[in-house]
Amino acid sequence: MEEGARRRGGSEKATDGPDQPAEGGVGLKKEIGLVSACGIIVGNIIGSGIFVSPKGVLENAGSVGLALLVWIITGLITAVGALCYAELGVTIPKSGGDYSYVKDIFGGLAGFLRLWIAVLVIYPTNQAVIALTFANYVLHPLFPTCLAPEGGLRLLAGVCLLLLTWVNCASVRWATRVQDVFTAGKLLALALIIIMGIVQICKGHYYWLEPRHAFEAFAPVDVGMVALAFLQGSFAYGGWNFLNYVTEELVDPYRNLPRAIFISIPLVTFVYVFANVAYVTAMSPQELLASNAVAVTFGEKLLGVMAWIMPISVALSTFGGVNGSLFTSSRLFFAGAREGHLPSLLAMIHMQRCTPIPALLFTCLSTLLMLVTSDIYTLINYVGFINYLFYGVTVAGQIVLRWRQPHMARPIKVSLFFPVLYLLFWAFLLLFSLWSEPVVCGVGLAIMLSGVPVYGLGVAWRHKPPAVYTCLAAVTRVAQKLCGVVYPEMEPPNPEHTEQLEPMCNAGDPDKPHD
Repeated sequence: MEEGARRRGGSEKATDGPDQPAEGGVGLKKEIGLVSACGIIVGNIIGSGIFVSPKGVLENAGSVGLALLVWIITGLITAVGALCYAELGVTIPKSGGDYSYVKDIFGGLAGFLRLWIAVLVIYPTNQAVIALTFANYVLHPLFPTCLAPEGGLRLLAGVCLLLLTWVNCASVRWATRVQDVFTAGKLLALALIIIMGIVQICKGHYYWLEPRHAFEAFAPVDVGMVALAFLQGSFAYGGWNFLNYVTEELVDPYRNLPRAIFISIPLVTFVYVFANVAYVTAMSPQELLASNAVAVTFGEKLLGVMAWIMPISVALSTFGGVNGSLFTSSRLFFAGAREGHLPSLLAMIHMQRCTPIPALLFTCLSTLLMLVTSDIYTLINYVGFINYLFYGVTVAGQIVLRWRQPHMARPIKVSLFFPVLYLLFWAFLLLFSLWSEPVVCGVGLAIMLSGVPVYGLGVAWRHKPPAVYTCLAAVTRVAQKLCGVVYPEMEPPNPEHTEQLEPMCNAGDPDKPHD
């Protein structure tokens, strides 16, 4: 049955699935040009962070001026990290982003831990944060003088996730159209914020931007808290590495990958800094910290009877952010399943719709479990700390690869000053985050290390009892029938990856190779 499914998957012509076989052979279609590449970076970075994180950044920074510096420096460091990823992306031209780089440089266990934490924490938490933000902004007009009930927030966030999962399962074309439509709301919200901020400055409302007031501390300045402010800001810049997930689909990646970075990161940094400048032209730091919906409060103070535009625009932005995160997660899951680090079911696509239904359903379920808490800022800390941990490991891999293979072809080669600068900043953040929030960081590390026994049992242990393979095959067949999915046409695995592919993909006798 499974072998037949593979043959059927190979014979199906996937016209708009997540990893599309090219005509006459297997391979990802190179259809992402420079404009689309910039859209991927900008669209994935600008989600809910700019509407939620300003409060967390300001609270931890202790002053308006320091908070603005955090936004600027975080943007610059993000650009440095993106340059390092650009070199890795064209040196190891595989989809899957940092997971693929860590696996190839440091080995299967390190790559699996990156994938494990992404599957269990990073994607589900990111989607839960954006969905909760969507719910918060939708319900804010109904509860203008008090906080929305937690039950209502969770319920509405869950409905959002279920609806968008259904859209992504139904059609890739529908999902991209939803993304296009709701991106308009995102751009409208940010344009309104920046324009109103400029008008406020022209009217002379720039009290908190004057140097003597901007750096007036309203809370004790602590180095560890400043590090947490950088983590909060890093959440808002999250998604800068998503273009590396689709390297195999880029047109002329040697030119378009760095160009997209040079265009997108400065643009996002400009938008973020001026949006925060606009916030403090209308609100004092105390008012900003007291608001759970910063952009809505901003609109209420300046738009009058048209204040309803802001929560609707922000809700549209965050709704589209959930859709974009669900859409891109299938690339990472596909890469992991292709390498044998995830169950092969997650690499399957629907026979007619060509959508990765199992991966989407798994992502939706794990995100719904994350909704047991509505504390957005704790979730942001989890994501920020773990992301920075693996960003640093990946950039360190760039230096290791230079040392191991100095003559390896590198179409893009950046100065070693950039990875060293990034790693110094990375070490600062991690050390002071561990010191300031040991519980939050400890939980993140514990979740990551929980992947070690899973790797040992699921990947490294090759000679499992035949009953295990039989059971896995039976579950896979049932799931295939329920979801109507098959294996996409794939290239034969590289012999050096056979050890990793066998435990997760094969069923039956572990010593006998399978198709």
